Amino acid sequence: MTLSLVASWIFLLFQFAVQYTAQGREVPKLNWRYGDKKDVYGITKQRVDDYFWIYAKQSNDVAQATNQKRDLDDISWIYGKKAQEISVNKYNGRGHAHYRHYHIKPSHHIFFTLEDLKIGKTMPLYFPRMPDPSKTPRLLPREEAESIPFSSSQLSRLLDYFSFPKRSPQAKAMAYTLQTCELHPIKGEVKYCAASLEAILNGVRQILGPDTKSQTLTTTYLSMHNTGDPLQNYTIQEAPKQVAASRMVACHPMPYPYAVFYCHSQPWSENKLFQITLGGPNGERVEAVAVCHMDTSQWNHDHASFRVLNIEPGSSPVCHFFPVDSIIWVPVQSSGV
Repeated sequence: MTLSLVASWIFLLFQFAVQYTAQGREVPKLNWRYGDKKDVYGITKQRVDDYFWIYAKQSNDVAQATNQKRDLDDISWIYGKKAQEISVNKYNGRGHAHYRHYHIKPSHHIFFTLEDLKIGKTMPLYFPRMPDPSKTPRLLPREEAESIPFSSSQLSRLLDYFSFPKRSPQAKAMAYTLQTCELHPIKGEVKYCAASLEAILNGVRQILGPDTKSQTLTTTYLSMHNTGDPLQNYTIQEAPKQVAASRMVACHPMPYPYAVFYCHSQPWSENKLFQITLGGPNGERVEAVAVCHMDTSQWNHDHASFRVLNIEPGSSPVCHFFPVDSIIWVPVQSSGV
């Protein structure tokens, strides 16, 4: 199973574990109980604090997430780096007539419908800045990841280990991640959380098939202004390209002191995957990956997409763009296809 060059940024997450293997060095052991070698894997207070800024403003959402049981494509809000609740009145008239533009978080502007997939369509979309690799937690080697408890029942001990106060944004974010990973999947969904490359790949193999070769797709910024507003009007510039994929696995990074990916799939439901070229008003260009879920009848009524699109569960397919740091695994198509 290979990684696509499109997802080259993800190698930054794997780099630390790989460099020890390549140089023939023994990977240092991480004793989570005593914390004497957390820095070996970049689990330093500064790095962790830098990563958890995304929750400084979203703590209320984390508290409300405690009892959520919904399709967790609705985790996009975690990418809103201290995002101001931008007034989106300026997008009315150029976006979707079916959108409820008021009281929608900027980071929820990722949803659209199949009818929107046409050249020239303009809609307000939220694409946050590319994560800073120097502040991105690294994946741990499998042995070390498996040695650290990953359970809500161990949260107090984990907070003590990582030196986070119990009421801090970091603590709430960790609790959210643990609770999310422990939720039962909705009907027809397969989900797992992984903290090592081996765990990610094992899950992908189980879903796509043990002998299936796979590739990855990611949303890519071809041109992006780091100082620009992450919520912009984007226009579809080319005919959307549907990706032939009988199954797919989407993996999203979750807030945690080390890298944790939430991966999920709906192998028995119909989904349509697309690559879409978007252009912004100031020269921004995004090669985006999007999925359309054809059956939403099992989704929670409170799912953000229904509020944004003003539709009901099961009434219409729901499409959404993937953030730049999500990874989508699909089978490699044979040359004859």
